[in-house]
Amino acid sequence: MEIIYNTPNKDLSPCVLTIGFFDGVHLGHQHLINQVKETAKSLNIKSGIVTFSKPPKQVIHPEMKVPLLNTVTEKSDRFDDLGLDYCFIIDFTPEIANLTAKAFLQDVLVKQFHAQHLVIGYDHRFGKNRLEGFEDYQQYGQEVGLDVIRATAFIHEGEAISSTRVRKLLHEGKVEEASFCLGVPYRITGKVANGFKQGRLIGFPTANIKVEEKNKIIPKKGVYAVWTHYKGNVYAGMLNIGIRPTFDNGKALSIEVHLLNFNKDIYGETLSIDFIKRLRDEEHFGSIELLTAQLHKDKEIVKNILLS
Repeated sequence: MEIIYNTPNKDLSPCVLTIGFFDGVHLGHQHLINQVKETAKSLNIKSGIVTFSKPPKQVIHPEMKVPLLNTVTEKSDRFDDLGLDYCFIIDFTPEIANLTAKAFLQDVLVKQFHAQHLVIGYDHRFGKNRLEGFEDYQQYGQEVGLDVIRATAFIHEGEAISSTRVRKLLHEGKVEEASFCLGVPYRITGKVANGFKQGRLIGFPTANIKVEEKNKIIPKKGVYAVWTHYKGNVYAGMLNIGIRPTFDNGKALSIEVHLLNFNKDIYGETLSIDFIKRLRDEEHFGSIELLTAQLHKDKEIVKNILLS
């Protein structure tokens, strides 16, 4: 897949596109992308996607904190996995926000990206006038030489899968359901930073993860079974999100992972964590001994989930 930021290559081939922020690249997004690919294949031209480096809401309302399921890199990696030919990443600006839908279709999609067909979600809205709908876009497309196609919706058990739904599931700690909606386990990535180093004193050394994207959603506090990716290898792990109440280290949230069958110095290294199952809430234990006993139980559960 070719990734193109802002200024397109003059030699781009004609293509079928879709457009959106696509946070999470969930099953609903994948259903839309499959329709783009099928249309492109039937016409023997390229398939592509247009997305934005930042959430449009954040540009229009700078004071707003927009929780994210994906970084830009994670998102483009998923598009590549799904077999698209082009990924156009636009820096959403107030100037772009001020374009009418017709101007965006003509000046950006057709003239810059060589789009011949645009597949849009059944409820998608874009352009300065958000009251416009599919029939308006279709009319504008006819005027600028772009065939606008309405995609079908993806419904699971009577409900559409959405980024909002996935965020809610993660805030509730329902990582298995969230991963189903995403089609892959939910992932966070960060560098290993210095922590309190108390885990090693009780036989459970942990890597303290500092997530790189400040708006990235962190699942609900608790203990999780996770897969950890490090330098091309994958390790089973048990991860805690919380404030470490037994150690009374203050109220700052920490993300700490204990890797099974692992004994390396990885301070400063980057780890990616895939959430598989939530085991329990974070708890305050009356003694270090009680905490240690629970951690041994957690470890056996993690081994049964990931390694059996």
